[in-house]
Amino acid sequence: MKICNNILEAIGNTPLVRLNNIAKEVPATVLAKVETFNPGNSIKDRMALKMIEDAEAAGILQPGGTIIEGTSGNTGMGLAIAAIVKGYKCIFTTTDKQSKEKVDALKAFGAEVIVCPTNVEPEDPRSYYSVAARLNREIPNSFYPNQYDNLSNRQAHYEQTGPEIWEQTEGKITHLVVGAGTGGTITGTGMFLKEKNPDIKIWAVDTYGSALKKYHETGTLDKNEIYPYVTEGIGEDFIPKNYDFKVIDHFEKVTDKDAAVMTRELCRQEGIWVGYSAGSALAGLIQLKHKLKKEDVVVIIFHDHGTRYIGKIFNDEWMRKMGYLDTAGMTAEDIVAGRKNMDLTTVDKSETVADALKLMMENNFSQLPVTSDGRIVGSIFENKVMQHLLQFPEKKSANVEEIMSAALPFVDSTTSIHNLSQMVSGEDEAVLVKDFKRDRTYIITRSDLAEVLMK
Repeated sequence: MKICNNILEAIGNTPLVRLNNIAKEVPATVLAKVETFNPGNSIKDRMALKMIEDAEAAGILQPGGTIIEGTSGNTGMGLAIAAIVKGYKCIFTTTDKQSKEKVDALKAFGAEVIVCPTNVEPEDPRSYYSVAARLNREIPNSFYPNQYDNLSNRQAHYEQTGPEIWEQTEGKITHLVVGAGTGGTITGTGMFLKEKNPDIKIWAVDTYGSALKKYHETGTLDKNEIYPYVTEGIGEDFIPKNYDFKVIDHFEKVTDKDAAVMTRELCRQEGIWVGYSAGSALAGLIQLKHKLKKEDVVVIIFHDHGTRYIGKIFNDEWMRKMGYLDTAGMTAEDIVAGRKNMDLTTVDKSETVADALKLMMENNFSQLPVTSDGRIVGSIFENKVMQHLLQFPEKKSANVEEIMSAALPFVDSTTSIHNLSQMVSGEDEAVLVKDFKRDRTYIITRSDLAEVLMK
């Protein structure tokens, strides 16, 4: 009988599906490796099982142990499924930017989930990396897979994903396109394919706000490249050990908006319900279409399922709130048009509260973004600072970091005035606009919108 003895034996051998409609403008055959057919609905099942099996073989993971991992959801799902079959407990740390659906799914498999702040340095004790590492030190008989630096991650794709693609395309693949996060998928798969044919091009898709592309091109981890972004599953603010950048031929960046819109279109035009990183990868491929020929065969990896994003990408209200649904009329770009050569005024988190308040009063600012090494990590507001100092006068010499609020949200430059007004009429008193072409950031406040609306 052709049966699986347990659900783990169903991992892998996912289908390769031709894209017939959405990639018509790409002068090549475009094939999608649809990883949603794995038991946990994502490609991460492959490396999750590999990390556990390698740890078992090395004696690191003992019977009845606890698996502790920092995860955006998909790796946790793979680990949780394997833990159920093998008899382990799971504790996962994740960030507050991840969708509620991902967290709820992990809990459904019996895992304990700890949500940590997104906009902190990886070394910060509050980061989901640091919390996972600390729990591993504190809990006896625990195993911290650390998908970022555990080379079993990329080895899983070298042993499985690469050979599957080579066999399914009969060796005709010319380009591999992958949304890059931990580096395991693109490095492991790319290593195998390049061993078979060194001429195969490996293209990584990154997101704005991530440091990967700049590092690939210069070898420098530039923290000025790093700022909050919405896209889930790709991009990093540090360099995981799973990367071998020699394997990757090119990095292409895609905006949060373009990725979200493309993800929805994939579902509507191809009937393939996949997640945010799939939209990023396809949008990146279309941006690179001029590099392709008719005879090329492109394989693009779709990492996870659209069910992870019901409350976000596939929710019209969320899309409108983020400014990702096109509307007529003026946009954020129109509002900041006169500031093209103006630098955003910010305050470093290490400066004193008194200096920050003085800066706001001198410039008649009601709020200021807070930076760390040039990266926006928070915000302060004049009224809140005044209230704080009235209650605690001694705090005027404290660092801004001690009283700052969360960073203001970034919006796309095409966000309509209607959507902007809804955003700044709520908890957020201002929003930030990123102009990628000029590499500048602008702020739009309530007063800016009021001024425009009164004209």
